[in-house]
Amino acid sequence: MAEGWVAPGFERVRETFDAQLAADELGAGFAAIRDDEVVVDIWGGWANRERTRPWAADTIVPVYSTTKGVSALVLASLYDQTPFYDWPVAEIWPEFGAHGKDKVTIAQALAHQAGVPGFLEPIDPDLWLDPPACADAIAALAPLWAPGTASGYHPLTWGYMAGEIVRRLTAKLDGKERSLGQILREDICTPLGVDFQIGTPESDHARASEMKKPTRGGDFGEITPPRKAAFFTKWAAPVRGSAQWRKAEIPSANGHATALGVARLYEAYATGGIINGSRILSQEAFDALTTRRWFGDDLVLPFEIDWRTGIIGNSNRIYGPNLEAFGHSGAGGSVGFGDPVAGVAAGYVMNAQSHFIMGDPRSLKLIDALYSCL
Repeated sequence: MAEGWVAPGFERVRETFDAQLAADELGAGFAAIRDDEVVVDIWGGWANRERTRPWAADTIVPVYSTTKGVSALVLASLYDQTPFYDWPVAEIWPEFGAHGKDKVTIAQALAHQAGVPGFLEPIDPDLWLDPPACADAIAALAPLWAPGTASGYHPLTWGYMAGEIVRRLTAKLDGKERSLGQILREDICTPLGVDFQIGTPESDHARASEMKKPTRGGDFGEITPPRKAAFFTKWAAPVRGSAQWRKAEIPSANGHATALGVARLYEAYATGGIINGSRILSQEAFDALTTRRWFGDDLVLPFEIDWRTGIIGNSNRIYGPNLEAFGHSGAGGSVGFGDPVAGVAAGYVMNAQSHFIMGDPRSLKLIDALYSCL
């Protein structure tokens, strides 16, 4: 049975969560916020595969690509200093212009149009644990398609590009280099009491859940070069779960959070840039963040997708019924989204990963239950 709290009228969410705990969950959490009020914050199950450590209120879990929507907020928080999305990446990161990538804009890179979804040629997987060196290696890549002519999901490389762009932007704008994880921690999460970290210190590793891998992979269809580079090589990702991996800042893939931490940050997408009553983005920055950059088939993901500037539009309706919602999903099933029409944001985290690429049935059932209560 779930622990935590649901507001009166939201009992169906708890019932759905309890049914999933009894059926196909190991451990999980779900939280929702409506009009700045926490209406659901529940958790349950086990934080380890041996089922000896109960999932607690402060259990954190890696949310994989759900991290991207948070990293996109951090980038947008710099926008008011200068509107940089249309700048070529190479303007602040000259090395990135190699092999014809000199005209790739920051917006295009954040909308998965840069043509570098991964490494076709072998690398040491430990390169992913050294963000500066990995960013250098990505900058040196030749694109797998003409940048700007198509989107192709960059599952890991996106974060190293985003992190390097933030590092160089802050040096240029403020004269003091800051990392994306540092800005998230110092400017947003610590002041607002949000439990979400990119670059998790060792002092918090004891409360991190173990992950249970899916029994099979997702169905991507034909393994084309972009799909191979993104997912289907032995070096496509680092070994996850080590202390070094948790401590590294990988803005595409290793955010650690509670469900409420996810919901709080995705609240910005429901409110036009306000989190827990505090404005973190101007309306201009929010509008630029949520501007559509690509809509159509993706060269890596096996479906049509609506890319904004690092966040996903809800054309596939996996983030509730309203097209105006924005969200992002993570490998195995985690989800964060914000819906400005309903005024609601939610986060779902879990440790038993499924094979669904996006639209995990567990999150869909919880989101459906949430909307039935509004």
